[in-house]
Amino acid sequence: MKTIEKEVQKETFKETPHDRFKRLATKRTNEILRKLKILGNCSNRQVYEYTDEDIDKIFSAIERKVREVKAKFRASKEENFRL
Repeated sequence: MKTIEKEVQKETFKETPHDRFKRLATKRTNEILRKLKILGNCSNRQVYEYTDEDIDKIFSAIERKVREVKAKFRASKEENFRL
């Protein structure tokens, strides 16, 4: 019976690919922003001790990953070989 209910839900709520993208991208972006804010809590020098090298390593890793992910969005589709 539950399978039928799920099928009915799918029929009544057809999410477009763009709507699905917006829903998931919004949720995932907000998660990342929240985690970055939490990371920022580590900047309190009264509680934590760190060097400029530590900070450079952290932000280099973050920036590298942002570049990689952004490139995925910018990349054109690969063309398939045809004879």
